[in-house]
Amino acid sequence: MSGAAVAALIAAGAFVLLVLLLAFPLLKLGRTLDEATLAVRKTHEGAAPILTEAQSTVLQLNAQLGQLESIAANVNSMTTNVAAMTSVVSSTLGSPMIKAAAFTYGVRKTVSSRRDADAIKSARAARRKDRTGRSARHGKI
Repeated sequence: MSGAAVAALIAAGAFVLLVLLLAFPLLKLGRTLDEATLAVRKTHEGAAPILTEAQSTVLQLNAQLGQLESIAANVNSMTTNVAAMTSVVSSTLGSPMIKAAAFTYGVRKTVSSRRDADAIKSARAARRKDRTGRSARHGKI
């Protein structure tokens, strides 16, 4: 064997050793990729029912929102009707009630003024009587 043949044999052995050393990590990497593929597949299979449930929930929520919208429209209609009724009642009863209140206030004011005037008149009469009684006692006429 010549030196070139020995060198080629050593190089071939080194290459085989290098291939064996690189094969082990490549096999591990292949298993890792298989596990990752399996995990993605399981995730996909698990996500499908979740997405189906979410879609069902969204559909039910849309139905409930539709009912809520009709309820809100009815409440808006009722509010408008109550406002109109309040306006009618206010204009129908409000003005006469204000007039009646003003009239009763005027009557009370007049009655109290007359009472006060009668009290003042009787107080003046009593005072005059008292003065005339004093003047008669003192001889003044």
